[in-house]
Amino acid sequence: MSDIFQEVDEEVRRDKAAEFWKKHQNLILGAAVLIVLASAGFRYWQYERERAAQAAGDQFQQALTALDGGKAEEAKASFDAIAAKGPSGYRALAQLAAAGAGAAKDPQGAISAFDAISGDAAIDPLLRDTARLRAALMRVDIPAEQQKGEAALTALSAAGGPYRRLAALALGALALERQDYDDAAKQFDLVLGDPEVSPNERQAASRWLGLVASNRSAPPAPPAPAPAAPAPAAPPAK
Repeated sequence: MSDIFQEVDEEVRRDKAAEFWKKHQNLILGAAVLIVLASAGFRYWQYERERAAQAAGDQFQQALTALDGGKAEEAKASFDAIAAKGPSGYRALAQLAAAGAGAAKDPQGAISAFDAISGDAAIDPLLRDTARLRAALMRVDIPAEQQKGEAALTALSAAGGPYRRLAALALGALALERQDYDDAAKQFDLVLGDPEVSPNERQAASRWLGLVASNRSAPPAPPAPAPAAPAPAAPPAK
């Protein structure tokens, strides 16, 4: 008896399933198609992104080769093209490279470009600090901009900054140039005392400290001799 009721129950379920399929088959098929299309679209997007990144990488390398070969204008044009249309990962790098490529011809324009990069919150903080350092190093060579450049280097030399040792080396070199040996020694000691100092940074700081020591121990220059008094004029002949 129970087998009869079970067969009836299965037939009812089959009828309901068939009815549900007839009523919603278009919706189910449409959803399945959307899932397939979404998956295929995502894979195509990944493929295109990888291809674009590869193309941008090749173009970036070609621009670097042109820059090394002295073709600054050609390199800058390539960097500008990548910065305008390249994948996001290469845009900031291209902006930095383009600003650097034009630095010799247009220092103020390069500084403005570096400032724009360092002030863009959408760019990776490390690249922003890179632009800030480049602008600061250019500013210290321009008398009207030197104070602003030194202020930027002082900020970059703060503990924990990625360019703290390079900034300290630059500040020490500037202090050495103006014969402020105490400040120069302080900056170079900061570099040598940094646990993450690289061999090149250690070597530069040590050499400049030696220069500081030699200038401190050098005897002061003798005063310039006073100019000889003019000979008295001969009396007029009588």
